[in-house]
Amino acid sequence: MNQVRISERKEHDALKGHKYTFLRNRENLTNKQEVSLAEMIDLYPTLGQAYRLKELFNDLWSMPDKVSAEAFLKQWCEEVEKSKISAFMKFVKTVRSHWSGIIHFVETKITNGILEGINSKVQLAKRRARGYRNINNFINMIYFLCGKLKFDYPLYFT
Repeated sequence: MNQVRISERKEHDALKGHKYTFLRNRENLTNKQEVSLAEMIDLYPTLGQAYRLKELFNDLWSMPDKVSAEAFLKQWCEEVEKSKISAFMKFVKTVRSHWSGIIHFVETKITNGILEGINSKVQLAKRRARGYRNINNFINMIYFLCGKLKFDYPLYFT
């Protein structure tokens, strides 16, 4: 969506300052943004079509089951191909390469975000020390960082 807006922005100065109007979901827009969005969609049909496709894609996440999600996604990809918007065509290639993962998420609503966060902490521990004497020290540091342990610094009074 943003790439389409940027390409239109190069040709038309009226789009300046409306980045988040197009990137936000329709239900999160203020009244002023809704009015300006309606005007922009009327003035720039390519941008309007791109915004409609973006909003339509967001409906995928509320699909009740795998079968309806697959049918919806297939139809959405066909609509994008009919629109011939290059940025969305590239996105369709990405969607098709990750098809099973997208459908699996719709079915289970489970992501690997927690695992990615833990992996980030492990990489942080590795960078922080620049090498450990042995693997056990490294494993202990991972437990320490991922366990969210809270230790107070010892107070020494002289």
